[in-house]
Amino acid sequence: MKSHVVALSLASAVALFSSPAAAAVDCRDMTIAELNWPSAGLAAWVDKLIAEAGYGCTVTLVEGDTNSAVETIVQTGKPEIVPEFWFESMSPALEEAVADKRVAFGAALLSEGGVQGWWIPKFIVDANPGITTVQQALQHPELFMPAEEGGKPAIFNCPEGWACRTSTENLFRALDADKAGFTLYDVKEAPALDESIRKAFEETKGWLGYYWAPTALLGDHPMVKLSFGVEFSKEEWDSCTIVPDCPDPKLNTYPVSAVYTLISADFVDENPELMNYFNTRSWSNGTVNEVLAWMDQEGVGNEAAARHFLAEYPDVWQAWLPEDVAAKVADKF
Repeated sequence: MKSHVVALSLASAVALFSSPAAAAVDCRDMTIAELNWPSAGLAAWVDKLIAEAGYGCTVTLVEGDTNSAVETIVQTGKPEIVPEFWFESMSPALEEAVADKRVAFGAALLSEGGVQGWWIPKFIVDANPGITTVQQALQHPELFMPAEEGGKPAIFNCPEGWACRTSTENLFRALDADKAGFTLYDVKEAPALDESIRKAFEETKGWLGYYWAPTALLGDHPMVKLSFGVEFSKEEWDSCTIVPDCPDPKLNTYPVSAVYTLISADFVDENPELMNYFNTRSWSNGTVNEVLAWMDQEGVGNEAAARHFLAEYPDVWQAWLPEDVAAKVADKF
């Protein structure tokens, strides 16, 4: 993806929303993608409950992943809403659809963007305030736990099939982390990554590795993202950092991914009142972390978590809505 194309696409999308609103029409049936990770599923249910309670819509949720949702919204305009789209997943087909004004962007769902990088527990930083960068952490292998009993201190990597596995491998080599006494440990699946962090907190041991936000785990396990001490280089990122077995990786950092809502152009034209909502709706990573942590602790699904959010965070969602619509939603939740 070329950066200037992305800029033009986003500008086109914003321009679409900047045009004068048409006369309001009654809400009709609508479709929302319920994507297969917690924060996206939560957002889909929040949108569904607000659209139904506040605007009288009938909402159908469509399960899927990013690739399937983007493919169908580009080809058919359905599902009409993809609540959580990470901008770095932009494809040429989506760029073309945005440029042609068949698909547009709502407000940034995550006000701070999607955050990824290498993290350590906050209790390690509190006890060692001089550690603010990855390089400083690597100078203290004695502070960090191994992945296996008796092993070297570990840098925990992503599961197989995740794009972050390659970037973490390349950054590990760029940092010569093995020479600092660390080993790169590839977890087999996502729950194992979470479990390694929980174990570190239970045993008050240092943990170092790749993680991201927002997530449930960060809602009740305070972690600090370390700096790599360099600015993000898109050229290095595209040519090496995310390229498997890149022969000579250079130090880089992770980009903050803009996270928007994708909306079909027909929906934009036909639902000006709801577009005011989708052009306003945004929440912080901290809020999402808290709700996902509650969801995890209670062992409930997306719908229950969305109802909890509406009941417990009215100051957040009421700011997205006109007073009369907010009152209708408040009556239900």
